[in-house]
Amino acid sequence: MGKRKVIGVILSEPESIYQQRLLKGIFMQCREYGYDAAVFASLSKPGMSYKDYQEGEANIFELINFDLVDGVIVPPITLSGDPELQEHILRKLQKECRKPVVALDMPYGDYPVVYTDDRSAFAAITAHIIDVHECRRIYFLTGTMGFTVSEQRLAGYTDIMKKRDIPVDDSMIFYGDFWYSGGEALADRIISGEVEMPEAVVCASDHMAIGLVNRLVENGIKVPEQVIVTGYDGTAEAVLNDISITTCIPDIGSTAAKAVNVLREQIEPESEVIPVRSVKDKGLRICSSCGCPENMAYVKECLNNSLFRTNWNYNDKGIEDRVDINMLLESYMFENFAGSEDIEDCLYKIFGSDYLIRPYGRFYLCLTEEWLNSDEQSAKGYPDKMKTVIYKRPWNDSGDKFEDIYYSNDKGEEFDTKLMLPRVWEEREEPSVFYFAPVHYIKDTLGYSVIECSLTEKHIIGNVYRNWLRNVSSALEMIRVRTRLQMFSERDAMTGLYNRRGMEKELEKLLRNAKPSDKMLVFVIDMDGLKLINDTYGHTEGDYGIKTIANVSRQITKNDEICVRAGGDEFYIVGVGDYSSIDALIRVQCFNQAIEETDKATTKPYEISASIGYCCESLSHRIAFAELLRIADGRMYENKAARKKQRR
Repeated sequence: MGKRKVIGVILSEPESIYQQRLLKGIFMQCREYGYDAAVFASLSKPGMSYKDYQEGEANIFELINFDLVDGVIVPPITLSGDPELQEHILRKLQKECRKPVVALDMPYGDYPVVYTDDRSAFAAITAHIIDVHECRRIYFLTGTMGFTVSEQRLAGYTDIMKKRDIPVDDSMIFYGDFWYSGGEALADRIISGEVEMPEAVVCASDHMAIGLVNRLVENGIKVPEQVIVTGYDGTAEAVLNDISITTCIPDIGSTAAKAVNVLREQIEPESEVIPVRSVKDKGLRICSSCGCPENMAYVKECLNNSLFRTNWNYNDKGIEDRVDINMLLESYMFENFAGSEDIEDCLYKIFGSDYLIRPYGRFYLCLTEEWLNSDEQSAKGYPDKMKTVIYKRPWNDSGDKFEDIYYSNDKGEEFDTKLMLPRVWEEREEPSVFYFAPVHYIKDTLGYSVIECSLTEKHIIGNVYRNWLRNVSSALEMIRVRTRLQMFSERDAMTGLYNRRGMEKELEKLLRNAKPSDKMLVFVIDMDGLKLINDTYGHTEGDYGIKTIANVSRQITKNDEICVRAGGDEFYIVGVGDYSSIDALIRVQCFNQAIEETDKATTKPYEISASIGYCCESLSHRIAFAELLRIADGRMYENKAARKKQRR
């Protein structure tokens, strides 16, 4: 099997209905060609007032390596709430992308645009008002003036009005903003008498229709008895309004699928282009605002999708397909995360909360190497290296476990950031979609998450995943802060080694996990001549000497051992495991050699040296740690005296 083609998709707020429908269309056509899809999405609404948070969200777009995708689809309207972001992504595409790019429903630079057939849809809506409800004085409330979408929707209205020989003049056409405020503004003009009362108003969006209807009703004008109102977009808000809004679901899915075909013609010009299949989720949806009997099946569908359930049938095999926001809230995942003891415990709890984001094929949490260091965080871009700290596949129906899943900060899989995610480029049996989403705290970049799903699955990330990921990001930030505070309380500020408090905590862990046959090995290290250096050259030079001895001590400390600055110029190394006295002697020799080499490499006018002693005893002898320290300390002073005698 050769490498699959990858279609990149750049958008914001994937949970919104427009984005959901266009992704379904993209996936539908990608399945036809065996293409993968890589979706790069900020999960918040562009232009939100919390600018710092929005900056952290938008950072996901800095990850994109256009050399690794074969074509790009951008719906600029999803970015239009933040003109700076919209322009930034356009410049990024123009500068970095050498692959074909297609825009949806809105001009974007000089790239080709595929438009949704709004014109036919609005002709159908207007025809319904004329033919079924026998209205003639019909106003049209369109969107922002100059937008192609606004003019196309208006054209559908004027087409059918002309076809039915109903005159249209400028007094019947109004421009709005596609939002509630546009409908409210027209309602105020009708209520005040500035604008004559129409028989019907066709609105270019559901939100404007809702704003219009609610403002009219608040002021005693009955809908639909006095004024019929229709919307467009097929949103849940329209159905759930006090007076449900007759609307139309646009054929966005077909538009998005056609965009894949445009890319296909450029990516593989010699290959067959498959016609777009008809999308079922489109067309007129009748509700109360036009006066027709409601389509109750449609109302129930929207209501069911919007319900907050308090109880679930967990025996239902399809429950994982119906995880809702209330299930997430009732999971107490944030409280569970907040109780994490340490980094690994936090990752384990994130690892175990994946049931809230199912169904999926694989989940990856990728963090920067320095994510725990708040001094190293950046709000723009990603470092050259990332590491996958969580990789998970859900168990299959038979309960089989997978051997390669893991969670670990220390042992995470490191990779070059330019690859974005190495597993994207592996060969797979079926085409997949990879959702890349930012992981950040306000504007501090922590990393990103990736959900992989088969394109045969009907799964598009939504508000559950957005809020799940917010909890994950907050949990990582809490651990980051806790680790920093812990470092201050358990680490020596000058050297970064454990202090005595930190040593006691880590030693408790070592002993808890020890085997009966293990031994405890203790080294005591003391710097030589610190007082002389301080008195002769100053305390700054004395501090340099202390840090040098700390670094050498760290060099001979194994990964599962504790390196401690016990105070002043004294250091400990403590380990529990399968040790012998020979091992200890070899380590002493390594330490002495490292000190000599370090001293020779410096240009300081004083000698840097230290004395070392050790003690190695079986845990079965039950000798107290303090006694082992005393023995090692005594041997260290013997070593110091012997070395002092040699220097004479």
